[in-house]
Amino acid sequence: MNAYIDIAPNVAEALATGVPVVALESTIISHGFPYPANVECAREAERVARDAGAIPATVAVVSGRPTIGLTDEQIEHFGTSPGIAKASRRDIAMLAAREQDGATTVAATMLIAAMAGIRVFATGGIGGVHRGAQETFDISADLVELSRTDVAVVCAGAKSVLDIGLTLEFLETHGVPVLGYRTDEFPAFYTRTSGFGVDARVESAEEIAAFLRAKRALALGGGAVIANPIPETYEMDPEMLGTVIQTALAESDEQGFHGKDVTPFLLARIHALTGGASEEANKQLVYSNVRLAAQVASAL
Repeated sequence: MNAYIDIAPNVAEALATGVPVVALESTIISHGFPYPANVECAREAERVARDAGAIPATVAVVSGRPTIGLTDEQIEHFGTSPGIAKASRRDIAMLAAREQDGATTVAATMLIAAMAGIRVFATGGIGGVHRGAQETFDISADLVELSRTDVAVVCAGAKSVLDIGLTLEFLETHGVPVLGYRTDEFPAFYTRTSGFGVDARVESAEEIAAFLRAKRALALGGGAVIANPIPETYEMDPEMLGTVIQTALAESDEQGFHGKDVTPFLLARIHALTGGASEEANKQLVYSNVRLAAQVASAL
């Protein structure tokens, strides 16, 4: 495995000496925001992790090599280079064989982080069951990865454009615990509530760490979702957001987007339709998730 994977020296040292490490994804750099907001967000997320006591390990596939811990120059490359592939689990081997770059999704970041022994990962929101999946079978690989890879994913719930009820049903069926950090309700990315509950409420990073230790000691495989609502100051108006999402979904259908191209299109349209307000909300929820993930990694 080491013939294919690169681990940044500071990340390797942290793992070897027991310093907390938090994995971060790279799709948010290549496919989440326009430049320069994407690079600024990635750098700020790493700073937040450090300030909270953890080493950040941004994950990507660099010239075919799964890489754990990007340099500042690599972050700039992923933020400015057009055509970088959006890489999930199924794409990693082909990118390695062809020595190509790939920006890792939640699923791919979980997988690569687990290879290095990183147990906590912070992202914006997980993928899930898309609306209309009863006909399209469009279900994110993130959910399947959560069912089999032992990494805790700190997120602001599932993206608002998804069918959150069916997403939670899928996670329940596959035995993935969903914890709510200081909330009884599953958050919906831009909003703090969704109308759906969580499996258990937790009040502290230490309580989350105790849960993760018990889960591993009992040999209960798979990951866990740690749902951390967007900070109240940055929450978007649910009614306005609902209207915007319906408009974006209709445009997506009209233009024939499907599969992994749907979410980037929807997020871009929501950004445009909200006059950029969704971008700031997205950034702030990422930073909040990174901070909590660093605290959980420290408690572990």
